[in-house]
Amino acid sequence: MALPDFLVIGVPKAGTTALHAALARHPALFLPTVKEPKFFLSAGPPPARGGPGDAQTYQEHVWRRGDYEALFDPAPEGALRGEATPFYLYDLDAQNRIRRLLPKARLVVLLRNPVDRAHSNWTHLWAAGLEPERDFVRACALEERRRAAGWADFWHYVSLGRYGEQLAHLFGLFSRDQVLLLRYRDLRDSPAETLDRVCAFLGVETGLVDLVPAQNVTPFVADTPVNGVLRAVLRTGGRVGHHFPVPVRRAVRSPLLGALQRQRGGRPTLTPEQRRAVLPYFVDDIARLQELTGLPYDDWLTVGLEPETID
Repeated sequence: MALPDFLVIGVPKAGTTALHAALARHPALFLPTVKEPKFFLSAGPPPARGGPGDAQTYQEHVWRRGDYEALFDPAPEGALRGEATPFYLYDLDAQNRIRRLLPKARLVVLLRNPVDRAHSNWTHLWAAGLEPERDFVRACALEERRRAAGWADFWHYVSLGRYGEQLAHLFGLFSRDQVLLLRYRDLRDSPAETLDRVCAFLGVETGLVDLVPAQNVTPFVADTPVNGVLRAVLRTGGRVGHHFPVPVRRAVRSPLLGALQRQRGGRPTLTPEQRRAVLPYFVDDIARLQELTGLPYDDWLTVGLEPETID
C-alpha cells in the first residue's frame, strides 16, 4: 500500500503550504504535487453544496482510496511519504479516520495566533471575491448561521482557531510523541531551525532544507465599487461553476480574479477595535491549550497582527 508516513494536519493560514513546499525539497521525503488532497475529510463523496465556491472545492477532494494511494506511487524507494491538509486537525471525524488507517503516522501541527489566523482566512476569501461580508468582525459573528447552512470548514473563522478543543481530541487518539507542535512565527522567523525540528521529528537528515518559500500570500484587494461588481460576479461563478468543466471555469475566472487583484498596496490591517471584538471567542480555549500542552500561548492575548509573509 502506498500510504503516507506523516501528515501536516493543521492549521489553515499558518504556513502549511510553505512547509509543504520546503519539505518537498528534502531528498528523503516525498510529498505529492497535489497539496491538500483532503482524503480524510469524508468517508465517501464530499458534499455537493455549501457556501460560495465550496462545490468546486469539493470536486477537488481526492476521496477514493485508490486515487489517494496513487498520489504516493511515484515516491522513491525508502523515502518517507507525507501530505499536508490543514483541515485534518479541525475535523474530529478526520482525526478518527486517520487513527484507523494510519495509527503510527507522525503528525505535524502549525499553530498561529487565532485572531490573526481568522483575519488572514477572511482576507483570503475576500481577495478571492467569495466573501460577501466586508466587515471582518461581522463575518466572524455570521459563523453559526453559515455552519447551519452547510458552508465548508474554511468559512469557520472562529472554530478553526479553537486549537485546545482540537488537540484534546487528537491526544486521545495518538501518543504525544507522534505529534509535533510548531508555531507560525517560528517557521516565519527561524525557518532553518524550524525545518530541522521537523526533519528530526520525522527521522531524516537535518540541514538539507533551510528555506521556506513564500506561498499562497493573499494579495491586496481594495473595497471599491468596481471591485464590488467583480466580487459579485465571482461569487455567482462560485455558486454555479461546478456545473462546468474545469478548463471553462478557469478560463472565465482567471481574468476576473486578475482584474480584482490588479491593485498593489498594503493589506488591510487588523485594528485594535477589531481585535478586542474577536479575541473573546478564543480566551477560554487559549487557557485550555496552555493547560493541555504545558506551553505558553498567553502572548496571543496581546500581540498585534503578524506580518503576512507566508501562508
